[in-house]
Amino acid sequence: MIRLTSALFTLAFAAAFSQTPPISGDKIRADVKYLASDELEGRGVGTSGERLATDYIARQLKAAGVQPAGDNGSFFQRVPLVGCTTLPSATLAIEAPNAARVALQFGTDYVGTAYSQQASNDFDADAVFVGHGISAPEFRWDDYKGVDLRGKVLVYFTNEPPSTDPAFFGGRALTYYGRWTYKFEEAARRGAVAALIIHTAPTAGYGWGVVSGSWSKEIPELQLRPGENGLKLAAWLSEEAGAKLVASSGKTLDQLLEMANQRSFRPFPLGVHVAGKIDVKLRRIDSRNVVGRVDGADPQLKSQAVLYSAHWDHLGISKPVNGDKIYNGAVDNATGCAVVLELARAWAALPQKPKRSAVFLFVTAEEAGLLGSEYYGKHPEVPTGETAVDINYDALYPFGKTRDVSVTGAERTTIWPLVERDAASMGLSIAPDAQPEQGHYYRSDHFSLARVGVPAFSISQGTNYIGKPADFGKTIFEQYNNEHYHRPSDEYHDDWNFEGMQQMAEFGLRLGIDIANSPTLPTWKPGDEFLSAREKSGVSGR
Repeated sequence: MIRLTSALFTLAFAAAFSQTPPISGDKIRADVKYLASDELEGRGVGTSGERLATDYIARQLKAAGVQPAGDNGSFFQRVPLVGCTTLPSATLAIEAPNAARVALQFGTDYVGTAYSQQASNDFDADAVFVGHGISAPEFRWDDYKGVDLRGKVLVYFTNEPPSTDPAFFGGRALTYYGRWTYKFEEAARRGAVAALIIHTAPTAGYGWGVVSGSWSKEIPELQLRPGENGLKLAAWLSEEAGAKLVASSGKTLDQLLEMANQRSFRPFPLGVHVAGKIDVKLRRIDSRNVVGRVDGADPQLKSQAVLYSAHWDHLGISKPVNGDKIYNGAVDNATGCAVVLELARAWAALPQKPKRSAVFLFVTAEEAGLLGSEYYGKHPEVPTGETAVDINYDALYPFGKTRDVSVTGAERTTIWPLVERDAASMGLSIAPDAQPEQGHYYRSDHFSLARVGVPAFSISQGTNYIGKPADFGKTIFEQYNNEHYHRPSDEYHDDWNFEGMQQMAEFGLRLGIDIANSPTLPTWKPGDEFLSAREKSGVSGR
């Protein structure tokens, strides 16, 4: 195979994309400004904000000439959810022998809800400390050691054993075992009655304010299937409440965390009961994903598709901060929605369509645990075995262009050479994951598609901002994470710079077109955790 020189390579790409419709930063701005406006009240699931947001997205798709790809010829895919709101009458208490009963206050000491989808959830059970609550045979790690935990209240830390070895829990990178969603899923599989995560900022990667703001409101859940049982309480404890809970063990939280980080750890009773009377208000919610499609040009390959995704939801109206109760979600994730909308406009305007089709997906209930994308993964518009890739956008920063791009997870797929080539064509280096310990790969909607086998990752800016100091990218991430993430202050500002979002959209467009025209469907590299799901869908990559 003849390899192009760098100069010829650049010229070839310039020619190939000379007919590509331009990406408009101004249109991205307009979409962000509306989606993050107070009128939408934080785009809460099952609220008027959902209706306004999803109607707006559908109108924009229709105006661009994108075809509806939802239910019954519409742009909407119904996602049946149950909204669960913990009521003021709910009580949670620590009961220890020969000690006064310690009542915990909702919002201050704990936040959470019932996953049972029952209105009343009473329990009184032994609290058992289970370390990180991980069972990972591939890493020879088992926090449970065969202990029967049926009917118990499990207590643990989020995150996972620390490592610098990439072959052991991903080294510095957080795997799915460290995510709170895994913890609650595993507790239910073990037959626990309730599960309590002790929050610390180091183990969670964010402060208590993020947790309390996210979990003090109605929590959407996918409807349980017949025969499924959910936890009577899935909750977070503040660090102070956690210390009270474990006091009878004679250990501090730091000592317990040190124990949890050892392979030899075994679960042990904390010597207390946790008594809960968790009353919840249940609400059936017909939420919806928004789905559009542009058909490909090849008669055979147009049944296959490149998928672009972003979540439209945020936290709605929740716990007031400085008098503001609207969680606008401008960065998270009006930005991603706006970029995918602009990609849909550009793709629909292509004078010559790529061979494969393109699907544009805007999902619900990401903030509740990737529920909308999970539902789409189980009920896809294009079968997962016919979906070439999911390119996701989630939370882009409005501070201008970068010299690099983040595509964490792409290196695990056979798409990687295309990613490298297209990044080079735009003069972009590929940034390593700037915060691997945050586990971003397992916190966004591409993960739901990866779980069903689709090669999937998110595109976002790197940290090397043009015209900014070397530490600017790190500084703004920390500022956003500490001051604005999942807070009402995540709001749109007129002085924002949208050139970086335009740049990331242009990269995603180039990459999507290349994948849509590639001779074979991509897959995961040998040994990857998602390869077996891809092979089950019928894709070998050969």
